[in-house]
Amino acid sequence: MAESESEPAAAGEQTPAPDILESLIESGQHEIERESTGILLSGFSAGLDIGFGPLLMAVLLTLTAGGYGDLGTELLLASAYSVGFIFVIIARSELFTEHTTLAVMPVLDGRASFDELARVWGLVWVSNIVGGAVFTAFIVTLMPNLGVASPEAFGTIAHKLVDHDLRWLLVAAVLAGWLMGLLAWLITAAQETTSRLLIIWLVTASIGILHLPHSIAGNVEVLFGVFVSPNVSVLDYVMFLVLATVGNAVGGVVFVGILKYGHVVRGGG
Repeated sequence: MAESESEPAAAGEQTPAPDILESLIESGQHEIERESTGILLSGFSAGLDIGFGPLLMAVLLTLTAGGYGDLGTELLLASAYSVGFIFVIIARSELFTEHTTLAVMPVLDGRASFDELARVWGLVWVSNIVGGAVFTAFIVTLMPNLGVASPEAFGTIAHKLVDHDLRWLLVAAVLAGWLMGLLAWLITAAQETTSRLLIIWLVTASIGILHLPHSIAGNVEVLFGVFVSPNVSVLDYVMFLVLATVGNAVGGVVFVGILKYGHVVRGGG
């Protein structure tokens, strides 16, 4: 690499694309080489923490006079949705939809195998899902005593994700995965915590206001519906989880991982 590419960008300067790529490759390689127990614990923590976003959404839906379709309420809900992601990403916990881009980079660069990628994806995804399920069960148990969110609010949030045909669900999940992969790239490029907070809010609030299916946050949203709404079935949950996971993975790998890697190694940035 040229000298300007190998040295960290000075304060206030834009980080060169080759530096971003190398940082992503090194981070992905670190996670691939990490012990399974560490990945599982971090992923479980992420699954727990991300649940605060859907919980705050339900609280706001209960307390506000407006609902979906009202601009003020939509913006509030989108901002609440982003809270869980802020908790997870700033704390550096493992999130599956970040790894669809992060962990694939060492594979594209020839430093890791597809088997190693599958191991990391599997560990992070399972621990995220289990963490979200534990959070949901905990809140549902406490909900009658908390009195801050109505069952109807949780049901409304779940229906926003499952009341669509399956083709829409898959395509929208690809878009959500694309945005999350872009988030991983932008977070690596950002040099200050304030900038990272703004980027996380911008990207994840966009996912929230567009009601795109995010497999890990949506795991909590739809599970709440299974628990409290008679119109959200276990089959709805399973179909959502499968299609959202596949779509998120395709979006993160194809539209960010492969494209960003390809343009940088061919002289981009």
